[in-house]
Amino acid sequence: MTPADLAQVAALEEEVFATQAWSPRLLRCELDAHVTRGDRRYVVAAQGQEVLAYAGAYLGDGAGEADLLVVATAPWARRRGLAGTLVTTLVDDARRAGCWSVLLEVRESNAVARRLYQSHGFEVIGRRRRYYADPQEDAVVMRLVLRETTGPVGAEVV
Repeated sequence: MTPADLAQVAALEEEVFATQAWSPRLLRCELDAHVTRGDRRYVVAAQGQEVLAYAGAYLGDGAGEADLLVVATAPWARRRGLAGTLVTTLVDDARRAGCWSVLLEVRESNAVARRLYQSHGFEVIGRRRRYYADPQEDAVVMRLVLRETTGPVGAEVV
């Protein structure tokens, strides 16, 4: 994702997430963090100059868990495999960064997204009660283990 994509990504956020959409300012901050700190990665799927989908992840320092922050596809561009391709890209980035797992939260009612994540190897590990607002809803917490660790969660014996 580049600064040139921000207006379209903000419009996509509004279309897909409505009242829960990230603001253009937050999107700019996230992109700046992607560029300056390198601890976030944002990718888009586009047709020509038109953004059809985007996704982002927090990779941290690569020593722990990555966090899949957002996956959004324009309603009219769904069922083309775009979201799956973006998820695969971010999972591969997390693996290359040295992360041992990828974590995400998804609305309990979002069966389509849950199936997508399960098809990529994510497993349900818990719930966050009343995590989402408008409407209030629980989040299903899912994790994909990229490599096994020994010792405490996130620790690695060398």
